[in-house]
Amino acid sequence: MISATEALERLREGNRRFRLGVQSGDLTSQTRRNQLASGQEPFASILGCSDSRVPAEIIFDQNLGDLFVIRVAGNIVAPSQIGSVEFAAARFGTRLVVVLGHSQCGAVLATLEEIQQPTENQSRNLRSIVDRVRPSVEALLATELRHDPDALVRQAVRANIRASANHLRHGSEVLEQMIRREGLLVVGAEYSLETGAVDFFDGVPEAG
Repeated sequence: MISATEALERLREGNRRFRLGVQSGDLTSQTRRNQLASGQEPFASILGCSDSRVPAEIIFDQNLGDLFVIRVAGNIVAPSQIGSVEFAAARFGTRLVVVLGHSQCGAVLATLEEIQQPTENQSRNLRSIVDRVRPSVEALLATELRHDPDALVRQAVRANIRASANHLRHGSEVLEQMIRREGLLVVGAEYSLETGAVDFFDGVPEAG
């Protein structure tokens, strides 16, 4: 088991390689598959968006078995996502949890559109996603950001990431205890579709 800070640095280094185009992983390695057949030891959990452009293993340049990845539209937090994070932390000893959102998130855009122009007969399943994003972004529409659509989306994406990270920190007794006693760290990060960079901006310990 590696510490949360070491895991975070490993992700940062991997993203740096990805941006430079010097990836080191070999996701098709038969040797690696054989090694993992009997078990896994992921060093970090990633709660990310389902967007096809944001595969965690690739943007962090990690191999099979390195990351425990949970993906759902809008990187929202519901009971099944909390349970998945709890499972990885308890079973595999992962001490870093990253809520990974991304620029121009479709779920956030859909939520902003729904708040401003509600639709009729929306699928209740889709509405369940919108309803989980809504609390974190609704207040932004009451600010001057409503006059700047691009800035509104940027701020809404980050607000949604922060909300999900806070939900994980405070919505589970299991995770709360691990944060207090076992060095579990939950951080929020945003992936830029435009640059390929991941910015860890929420809950990150200060250097030193």
